[in-house]
Amino acid sequence: MGLLDSTEEHPTSKLRRYLITTVVLILLGGGSIWWLLRYHAEKTAVYHFLNAVVAGNMQQAYGMWSPSPSYSLKDFISDWGPDGYYGPVKSFNVKGTYRPPSGSSGVVVIVEVSPYQTFPEKDDAVRQSKTKEVRLWVQFKDLSLQFPPPQFDQSS
Repeated sequence: MGLLDSTEEHPTSKLRRYLITTVVLILLGGGSIWWLLRYHAEKTAVYHFLNAVVAGNMQQAYGMWSPSPSYSLKDFISDWGPDGYYGPVKSFNVKGTYRPPSGSSGVVVIVEVSPYQTFPEKDDAVRQSKTKEVRLWVQFKDLSLQFPPPQFDQSS
């Protein structure tokens, strides 16, 4: 009789196998959901801000902004208003987030703004050339927005 020739068969424990598989799947599913939703509140704050800008409600949008004492509503409108640097903002697309180093007080949300009512398709080169990429810093504690600090601004 050889080493691999055994007359006695041991049933494998299916309960342990199913339990380990279930725990691993729950951990993977939970981790995936956390990864996808980790900056959901910050992105929602950006959506509310840009929807106010698109609607032309500059006072409400300025209220969500966290300006320095020298940054007035007039300065804000010169950046975001119809004739501003980023304006007119008629539509936008949130591209994603830039994860800052651990211990940071916020996250950078990358947004494309467009002067067209509907956001241009990728293959519409003429309209795409008018879009601008904006990086917004969203504070974790109060979801206020501002331009990113220089050390976190990774714009090209």
